[in-house]
Amino acid sequence: MNITIIGSGNVATHMAAAFKNAGHRIVQVYSRNMQHAALLAYHVGAEAIDNLANINPDTGLFVVSVKDDAITTVVKALSAHKKLIVHTSGSTDLNSLLALTPNAGVFYPLQTFSKIREVDFRSVPLCLEAADDAILADLKQLAFTISNNVYTVNSAQRKILHLAAVFACNFPNYLYGIAQELLAQNQMEFNMLRPLILETAQKVLEQEPRNVQTGPAVRNDEGTMATHLQLLSDMPMLQDIYSLLSQGIIKNNKGLTADQ
Repeated sequence: MNITIIGSGNVATHMAAAFKNAGHRIVQVYSRNMQHAALLAYHVGAEAIDNLANINPDTGLFVVSVKDDAITTVVKALSAHKKLIVHTSGSTDLNSLLALTPNAGVFYPLQTFSKIREVDFRSVPLCLEAADDAILADLKQLAFTISNNVYTVNSAQRKILHLAAVFACNFPNYLYGIAQELLAQNQMEFNMLRPLILETAQKVLEQEPRNVQTGPAVRNDEGTMATHLQLLSDMPMLQDIYSLLSQGIIKNNKGLTADQ
């Protein structure tokens, strides 16, 4: 398939590579920053452009992977070509595209991407939605060329999925950063926590998260929690975070005990 990538960020970079590795042709890579477009285009054998007026019509699919607030502006410009357009957003409703073109769909990869780290795209869940069954069938066929995990997910479900992903990925990573700062302030290395992080992640791959919760909050160890809050006395925002999360764990554990 001939594909044009709109965007040059983390998602666009990994998706373009996955398409190329699957044998598809990347026609062009667009970015407002020509240097960014050129770098990605070089790696996937495409033409780099920084102006949507220079779009090559020799494409069957536009993959729009830009910031959510720029999607409709970009799609409006691309709709004149009357080609299939999909976005890769977790939170943008399909209707925002359908208001501009009937040839629309969603091609959302549920994964965290960084340009500096390779990802096995065959394992990445791809969540699809389309304007009609024919487009959905085409997107499924395309999706299975780059991933073994393909799902049909409507816009309402995808928004919840994206929210869940923020809780499962973005928030824990932020907490890792807090932990790293606390250790650094006391001349200790983050490497000390990495085995703990790996074991925690491994447990939730095998069991329900509620069933493997540990720590002072699940034990309702008020003395330890009070000590931790005292250690955070000069960091009120972290105290609030600690208290809210601890209260959530305590409430969750009470509900689990009641269920049992």
